Amino acid sequence: MMYLHILLLTFILAAVASARLDPGQLSPKALSEQEADRVTKLPGQPPVTFRQYAGYVTVNETHGRALFYWFFEATKKPENKPLLLWLNGGPGCSSIGYGAAEELGPFFPQKDTPELKFNNRTWNKAKDSYNFLVNWFRRFPQFKSHEFYIAGESYAGHYVPELAEQIFDNNKNGPKDDYINLKGFMVGNALLDDETDQRGMIDYAWDHAVISDRLYADVKSKCNFSDPNLPNDCHNSLNKYFDVYKIIDMYSLYSPTCEGWHQKPAGYDPCLSDYTEAYLNRADVQQALHANVTKIPYPWTHCNDNITFWSDAPFSILPIIKKLIAGGVRVWVYSGDTDGRIPVTATRYTLRKLGLNTIEEWTPWYTNNRQVGGWTIEYEGLMFVTIRGAGHEVPSFKPVQALQLIRHFLANKKLPSVPF
Repeated sequence: MMYLHILLLTFILAAVASARLDPGQLSPKALSEQEADRVTKLPGQPPVTFRQYAGYVTVNETHGRALFYWFFEATKKPENKPLLLWLNGGPGCSSIGYGAAEELGPFFPQKDTPELKFNNRTWNKAKDSYNFLVNWFRRFPQFKSHEFYIAGESYAGHYVPELAEQIFDNNKNGPKDDYINLKGFMVGNALLDDETDQRGMIDYAWDHAVISDRLYADVKSKCNFSDPNLPNDCHNSLNKYFDVYKIIDMYSLYSPTCEGWHQKPAGYDPCLSDYTEAYLNRADVQQALHANVTKIPYPWTHCNDNITFWSDAPFSILPIIKKLIAGGVRVWVYSGDTDGRIPVTATRYTLRKLGLNTIEEWTPWYTNNRQVGGWTIEYEGLMFVTIRGAGHEVPSFKPVQALQLIRHFLANKKLPSVPF
């Protein structure tokens, strides 16, 4: 079994591991701050033996900015387990709402019940994110020496490498006391390069019989995706393209939509986001998590639409990835192959742009029930993994395969290429 600590941020972010300080070695200030953030029990939570913490960490005192986190200690031997920081995308979507409550956290909300369900397959902006980590480690110094890993999906394809670069640079040039033991990062169905991500999205939709020949040709003729400033006629064609996905789930091509869904006894539930928002908007839940301390007068939602239209981002994140590979940082990229938003086709186009030498060619990998879990290709300094039958949020659709993936990433071991 794999056990690790999971740290989740609620805005934009991602990863760490080794020896742990004895509580007697912690300063009174650190002990007091940790105890203030201790989550004793959530409403409807099943009994557990691991500790969890949640609260706000200030990242900019002048402007009063703080980031919210939720931290789960490893279920076994927490003193020597790696620390993983998980970030969701958007931009502006919550790692608490998606990552913690629907993908890899220990508790999932349920339909029409206040009780939380235990998840047996739990995985227990760059400057602000970096400041959060520095201040979080000051609050939890017992985890300072642990190996640190960052992981995330979707628009976190920008946040995660940018945060890794910030840590990488500050480890070289910053104060020794702020050193973070960064070992690697992993991103899934990740926005990495605007040109190839958009070109691959259109090609994938046509190849999977989602759009017509006419619409495909229209987009191809009007959109030069290598140009950061797309003309209006391109945007008009893209609007027609996105209209097609109003009747099916773009993020998981072959899954049912929530409308009219009758929940099955087990498996993926397309309405899970509704249950999560209902649970996290409860006053007793927010109080237990030390959240919403300013009492905002509107409901919490998974994503902030104002940030969705944020455009202050680099066209491509590939130069950062190249730099970190050269610096010896472990890099894995994965892709659920039924995602239509940032599909496997787009990611393959993107990785080709890096121009890395191939170490091991395209090969299947297997799950522990002797089934093909997907395919892998190993490049010099980067591993690419596909997950067969998974949508945009891989842990939601294929939790067994996702757990196997993170185990092998943290151990820096190849996925099994023969049935076992």
